[in-house]
Amino acid sequence: ICMIAYVTAIKMPTLHRHEEEKFFISAEGRKEPVPSIHDLPTKELSVVVPSYNEEDRLPLMMDEALDYLEKRQKQDPSFTYEVIVVDDGSKDQTTKVAMKYCKKYGSDKVRVLSLLKNRGKGGAVRMGVFSSRGKKILMADADGATKFADIEKVEEGLKKLQPWPNQMAISCGSRAHLEKDSIAKRSYFRTLLMYGFHFLVWFLCVKEIRDTQCGFKLFTREAASRTFSTLHIERWAFDVELLYIAQRLGIPIAEVAVNWTEIEGSKLVPFWSWLQMGRDLLFIRLRYMTGAWQLETRKCN
Repeated sequence: ICMIAYVTAIKMPTLHRHEEEKFFISAEGRKEPVPSIHDLPTKELSVVVPSYNEEDRLPLMMDEALDYLEKRQKQDPSFTYEVIVVDDGSKDQTTKVAMKYCKKYGSDKVRVLSLLKNRGKGGAVRMGVFSSRGKKILMADADGATKFADIEKVEEGLKKLQPWPNQMAISCGSRAHLEKDSIAKRSYFRTLLMYGFHFLVWFLCVKEIRDTQCGFKLFTREAASRTFSTLHIERWAFDVELLYIAQRLGIPIAEVAVNWTEIEGSKLVPFWSWLQMGRDLLFIRLRYMTGAWQLETRKCN
């Protein structure tokens, strides 16, 4: 298995942007070049929203997020933000729906990055992170399953980690406290899959975080740049590799309980997605252990 993991490893997945992905469309319809994670930050917060075929679920999340962010900015004019919706090669009207918010709030606050081909959730988040301007970067799912106001909880988790080594720290939203209630609503088979996945995460990769898959994570700019530039996996198990990289680099990680509601329309196919993630977890450990993957920093071209 070690040999298979080593031989089949893609040493460094490409971080290339297609020419069309080097621009976003402004509210006035002009092409504007995307910034870089390596530039100095000009916003307090960037919110990256990976979206694949989310025309139905995205509006609820965007309404809630922007309502919160606008109120917070009115209370504190020094607070600045941007929301980056990354359309991951959708086949529906996700970009069109997101552009309505760009036109309403302006392209300084809402930006839409459309990818030519589907990269996977991890790949979409990475492209959004690499195009962000915030001192802190929040990863938030398009389904709005986590109450956006809970950003204050993960911000507090980040503060408690200070002083941050090399300005790097991560605060993860967690649904672990809701596990007992969720088990009561799940079938025995799905519960078995869940426990099996949790065991593999703990045994192979990440021991200190109970819920690695909650799509509500807050990074300092330096932590986001370092971890996402090292990331290999671009699909469902990318969260685990991200936290595994952070642990290897000595980046402090907080886990904070957040409110969460299951929203219909999940892209996760229970058995096959869990099977793929289980394989990925094993390969994460083996590929770093054998040196097939290295903790290298790369830039996106």
